[in-house]
Amino acid sequence: MAISPPPVSTMAPQLDLPARVARLGDLAYNLWWSWHEPARALFRGLNPILWEACDQNPVPFLRRVGRPRLEEAAVDPAFLAAYDDVLGAFDAMLNARETWVTRHEPLLAAKTLAYFSAEFGLHRALPIYSGGLGVLAGDHMKEASDLGLPVVGVSLLYRQGYLRQRLDASGWQQDVTSDFGHDDEPVTRAQGPDGEPLLVEVPMDGLPAPLRLAVWQVMVGRVPIYLMDADIDGNPDWARTISGRLYGGDKEHRLRQEIVLGIGGVRALRALGIAPDYWHANEGHAAFHLLERVREHVAGGSTFDQAAARVRATTIFTSHTPVPAGHDVFSPEQMDRYFGGFWGGLGLDRGAFLALGQHAESHDGFNLTALSLRLAGHRNAVSERHGEITRDMWHEIWPGVSPAVVPITSITNGVHLSTWTSPRITSLLDEHLAAGWRERIDDTLTWEPVRQIPEVDFWKAHQRAKQDLIDLLDERARQRWAAGGFDPSQVVTAGPFLDRKALLVGFARRFATYKRATLLFTDIDRLAAILNHPEYPVQIVFAGKAHPADDGGKRMIQEIAHRARDPRLGGRVAFAEDYDMGLAGALVSGVDVWLNNPRAPLEASGTSGMKAAANGVPNLSILDGWWSEGWHPDNSNGWGIEPAPLSGEEQDRAEADAIYHLLETAVVPLYYARDADGVPQAWCRLAREAIRTVSPAFSARRMVVEYIHRLYHPAAGAS
Repeated sequence: MAISPPPVSTMAPQLDLPARVARLGDLAYNLWWSWHEPARALFRGLNPILWEACDQNPVPFLRRVGRPRLEEAAVDPAFLAAYDDVLGAFDAMLNARETWVTRHEPLLAAKTLAYFSAEFGLHRALPIYSGGLGVLAGDHMKEASDLGLPVVGVSLLYRQGYLRQRLDASGWQQDVTSDFGHDDEPVTRAQGPDGEPLLVEVPMDGLPAPLRLAVWQVMVGRVPIYLMDADIDGNPDWARTISGRLYGGDKEHRLRQEIVLGIGGVRALRALGIAPDYWHANEGHAAFHLLERVREHVAGGSTFDQAAARVRATTIFTSHTPVPAGHDVFSPEQMDRYFGGFWGGLGLDRGAFLALGQHAESHDGFNLTALSLRLAGHRNAVSERHGEITRDMWHEIWPGVSPAVVPITSITNGVHLSTWTSPRITSLLDEHLAAGWRERIDDTLTWEPVRQIPEVDFWKAHQRAKQDLIDLLDERARQRWAAGGFDPSQVVTAGPFLDRKALLVGFARRFATYKRATLLFTDIDRLAAILNHPEYPVQIVFAGKAHPADDGGKRMIQEIAHRARDPRLGGRVAFAEDYDMGLAGALVSGVDVWLNNPRAPLEASGTSGMKAAANGVPNLSILDGWWSEGWHPDNSNGWGIEPAPLSGEEQDRAEADAIYHLLETAVVPLYYARDADGVPQAWCRLAREAIRTVSPAFSARRMVVEYIHRLYHPAAGAS
């Protein structure tokens, strides 16, 4: 039997529900519904229009749907039959005595993993994520739940979430904050043993008394995630903002947030009565949990070296980026202020403490990735290529060891297919794959029947998904216009002229400069000729946010907005504002081609292209990150572009030319080669091959199972 973490008492929310359907509240407060279509259909069936107006968030939906409608449902035989089926599946999941883990890794069934991450992308109902790192963490937790792996997640509850994105009339990104009310979020307040709301204390520079943290819980299937919150009575006003916004503020603010995550997170688990056996830090943001655990062992009588050895043996650390700016570095002066009273508890003096975070690239700064690599005994990068780069970047931490044998392995990222495969494609898979295929997602044989899906059936499903996307973009443009402050040129930018019949290319990423979102505009005349071909037109939709401090990324967004209004491009370029998980799901299933053109080798992995391929949307991408592993050189599942052996603008021109060439000679002709019924037979075969080859190899199931076998098992065994 899987042994889950001990149950934590929480302050249950009040929902006014008829007794016969009262457990809709249980469903609403467990994000299991977000990847189970029958559960979503249950809510949607009560009021489809309101469901969409509530952003598919069942908590505010149940408050707004109205008692009369709920009482009507409570006596509707069809609704009650669906309700009982969904609740039966929900309870079976929660109470399962046998899971993948109990069958294949019984050691781990009796061990608890603590997974620390600065962000979790679970659903747009809980906006505590910014991009790929958080969505990857969310997919990891969902798959852990599916497998029955006992895990607790730890993060912060950002009351302002991440930024909401609005473009002004010039195309410049405006970073809009919005407080979300906890009454409308699927979170509950954790209680202490005395039945009172739990509070955790963490020392913080600038405060005469420790910072106090509230703890909230969100359930993700079987997995609880605990969220630290500094916005409580008793903390000074400035301190209450520490957990206010994801990646907001300056370096000082970031350091405070990471103290709350690392030190506060460990103390919260202790206060909740949860004793993890092994620990996983998702990026360097969580590094301070390592110091707190060492401090605990030293307080128990160990030397620093003994304590560090115990922590190393039971800790996994994952690095996600080869970009130097992606690694947090703090000055010695900052570390003195916040940790001057801490290193003595480790049994260290100042010099030995600061040495834990030293790295040549950081000069005198304290580098959290360096700290993590030194205090974690199991380390990995997130693709094969990223592993090579990471070993080279950090080899000096192991003096005298050549980069090739530095003890950092790689486990390539994967995506949670039940979350990211659209209902249109999932229905097709249910028809053609063997019963129970979801339990064998990572088995390549499971996907062989995809080859037999009739081209006409696939094409119809994809066209419906494409129309869903176009309808969504139209509705978002309408809502922005109705809200005011949106001039006619911005309406054009939002993409109301997209045509379901024309080839649609999608590009949606975080707008970091190395991702080169504007590469397609290198030769505007050549691009215009491709987009405006009289018989075979092409259109492009962009989406993504730039970090609030990244003016380079914001300039790229502004350039796209200007190009979208350029008459030479014929209204065939669009930028969809406020990229979130909801829009991402529509894009990865609704476009025809997924474009990705980072400057190699700076793409650690990437996951958006995996989601697209799982929906039968082939990739047209630079061979970097995951696509270096996923692409078939015969172009049978997409198109790969070798990075040009150049640099700077010369590299940009060469790789842009390669993209133009593939569009002109391969992608566009294949898409428009139709049979007598208007079906692009060869295109559909390529799309099916993308599903067949990418889905098992780049699923979160394969990823988490690989973590279990290669990293979790030895770390748990050491406990």
